[in-house]
Amino acid sequence: MYIDSHTHLYDEQLLEDNSEMISRAINAGVERMYMPNCDTSTIATMLSIADKWPCNCFPMMGLHPTYVKENYKQELSLVADWLSKRKFYAIGEIGLDFYWDLTYKQQQIESFNTQIDLALEYKLPIVIHSRESTQACIDIVKQKQNGNLKGIFHCFSGTLQEAEEIISLGFYLGIGGAITYKKSTLPDIIHHLSLNNIVLETDAPYLAPIPYRGKRNESGYIPLIAQYIAAIKEVSVQDVEKITTLNAVQVFGTILSDQ
Repeated sequence: MYIDSHTHLYDEQLLEDNSEMISRAINAGVERMYMPNCDTSTIATMLSIADKWPCNCFPMMGLHPTYVKENYKQELSLVADWLSKRKFYAIGEIGLDFYWDLTYKQQQIESFNTQIDLALEYKLPIVIHSRESTQACIDIVKQKQNGNLKGIFHCFSGTLQEAEEIISLGFYLGIGGAITYKKSTLPDIIHHLSLNNIVLETDAPYLAPIPYRGKRNESGYIPLIAQYIAAIKEVSVQDVEKITTLNAVQVFGTILSDQ
């Protein structure tokens, strides 16, 4: 069994053939798919998918950093309200994004800290977005780490030193299709790390692996990412499948005990 630790199944690009796409993923061995939230606008569709596929598709709750705007306090209040109403499997996707727009930089930082506190309160893992802000996210996690905080640095794109710092904090690296790209530095970084420190993800519909780069990504492509990692690590695909799945279970928990 594979686990896709990060997939936006509710995205408009994936809705036209959503059921068929999810079925393709399951048939490819990707039996669990975890959906990060963005903001209020994505909740209803995400939860409808989770309710339709309760054994395969699992929701997170959070405010994505690029969705932090002038109404961020209202959005954070809604996040807290939803966490009190139903089961979620992580607080995500949260963090910092210093690539697109720095208008709300301080509000992003405040939102990240607030949502980490919610994760500690509800004993949930966090899934971190850290585009152009990896060290800043590490520093905040380091301040908040009390021994109970765990999670994933989604779509890791930092340095080997940053990877090692993340691992030392008890977090995993989310590795997806970008590792297959010709100019990616990830293969060299992953070569130096243990499989015990990574989880697989697609970030669908974005960042499709070779040979689908530039096209819509799907959770069913997780085995392609596993094959690429297996070649880098010089191990079997089955080893990558087994170890990364166990890692994801360490983050999100075992589904049977949650039902």
